[in-house]
Amino acid sequence: MKILGIETSCDETAAAVVEDGVKILSNQIASQVEIHARYGGIVPEVASRQHILAIIPILKQAMAEAKTTWRDLDGIAVTIGPGLAGSLLVGVNVAKAIALAHGLPITGVNHLEGHIYAGWLINRSINFPLVCLIVSGGHSDLALMRGHGDYVVLGRTRDDASGEAFDKAARILRLGYPGGPAIEQAARNGVASLQLPRAWLKGTNDFSFSGVKTALLRLVEEGKVSNEADAAASFQEAVADVLVTKTVAVAKERRVKQILLVGGVASNELLRQWLVNNSPIPVLVPEPVLCTDNAAMIAACGYYRFQAGKIDGLDLDVVPSLKLA
Repeated sequence: MKILGIETSCDETAAAVVEDGVKILSNQIASQVEIHARYGGIVPEVASRQHILAIIPILKQAMAEAKTTWRDLDGIAVTIGPGLAGSLLVGVNVAKAIALAHGLPITGVNHLEGHIYAGWLINRSINFPLVCLIVSGGHSDLALMRGHGDYVVLGRTRDDASGEAFDKAARILRLGYPGGPAIEQAARNGVASLQLPRAWLKGTNDFSFSGVKTALLRLVEEGKVSNEADAAASFQEAVADVLVTKTVAVAKERRVKQILLVGGVASNELLRQWLVNNSPIPVLVPEPVLCTDNAAMIAACGYYRFQAGKIDGLDLDVVPSLKLA
């Protein structure tokens, strides 16, 4: 079963063809990083206009790479949320047009659930129940996955998500955009010598990274940061410490069989290493290209939705604030 995936939730225009939910036949991504870097962050109107320019070329590249025609496809999976409304609309409307023109079924995919299904693209023998740590620019969620499409959200961020915190910290240290890679690159040449706070929020599985960001800002304003690399390393460790500690504790408490680390921040090498090294429970982490926004994960998720009979009509619409569960 070949599924075309389309992803335009933020600032990547992506299309992919995945077979049987596990085999990537193509995975094309057009990034807007250089465009938004000049503004220090994503400009929604600019992002949606760039999607309009990139979506057709990216679709053609994905179909060509997969050596697939429209007649070879069995369905279309497209991200409907969460994300930027204007960006989401581009992908959804193009997906509906293709579905109508070629008589293909369509299913709307939750972007966060898509990130989870990146795990199936690297390992076909995933065992339930498992704990998913979904970390990205807008989300830091802990979810229990009991089966396909069966989730219980155990914790989420109360303020800044981890990726958002990295962006803000990079801005404070003037390291550039996007913040996650900038912080990680700088941290390689530094030592975590600053004493930055951790918000443990005892009694809950929630996250909060606003405090550590503010603490870093205060140190910079007071002239107590003399080495940006050391500050970056300290900030990176503070964020990773909380994410890893809470995830391992929840996984032990729920007695799950595996931990799945996904989302853009899952590309961070320190976070990946710490979680793998500190967890007595097996940890699965997709390769970085499958952690950041891509359409292969959307197609993989779409396959399992189609298997469950979840087909949407052509009245499918975007849901910018869509929740996982």
